[in-house]
Amino acid sequence: MRLKSLVPVIYILFLMLPIYWLVAMSFKTTNEILAGFSLFPQTWTLANYTAILTDPTWYWGYINSIIYVTLNTIISVVVALPAAYAFSRYTFVGDKHLFFWLLTNRMAPAAVFALPFFQLYSAVGLFDTHIAVALAHCLFNVPLAVWILEGFMSGVPKELDETAYVDGYSFPKFFVTIFLPSITAGVGVAAFFCFMFSWVELLLAKTLTAVEAKPIAAVMTRTASSAGYELGLLAAAGTLTIIPGAIVIYFVRNYIAKGFALGRV
Repeated sequence: MRLKSLVPVIYILFLMLPIYWLVAMSFKTTNEILAGFSLFPQTWTLANYTAILTDPTWYWGYINSIIYVTLNTIISVVVALPAAYAFSRYTFVGDKHLFFWLLTNRMAPAAVFALPFFQLYSAVGLFDTHIAVALAHCLFNVPLAVWILEGFMSGVPKELDETAYVDGYSFPKFFVTIFLPSITAGVGVAAFFCFMFSWVELLLAKTLTAVEAKPIAAVMTRTASSAGYELGLLAAAGTLTIIPGAIVIYFVRNYIAKGFALGRV
């Protein structure tokens, strides 16, 4: 019995080891990191975090990332809501094929769309803007949000719609005041996945920005100096990038399992 309880503990510790190592490195100097193996910092330092929080290049990287990720999450969920409702409530020619085709967009690698997006946004003047990255990420996040929300909406009886119409509710009023509150968990899960996929995506974010909207992931790739890579600074930046995702996970932790099952559990 003790062995059975020990296995998950060891597994969790194994999963947490890279995160611990990253956090520990963030409190070390680059020289100490390169000097050898140590479980704890021999000389604790906050210089890496101070450099990030006082250098505009670094902290604007975080601000830019949060801006376009938030924009993408809002746009993706707002666009996906009516689409998911149509798939869950109506039957039309090719609906199942179209529903599956939506998910194939998520299967395509981002590199395929990098050049088309770059040329398009350069032509219309959207290059190096937050909305450019937000719209580019919609290509992947809208289909995912549709799939998740459709699962939650299909779990709501159609009789709810019919009863609301009989009671004289217009569709917008019914959708906002009755239907949407019944799938609040689904909206939260869809927003979580959109946020996470947009937050960790690097290729499109780096290709479509230069200075004004450069994300933190792109800033982190430029930490080389005459002395080599500033490993402590990179570790501190990596530690800070985990925080937004951890906050989002905390608020939707009770609904993530439903999200993985597309709302069908």
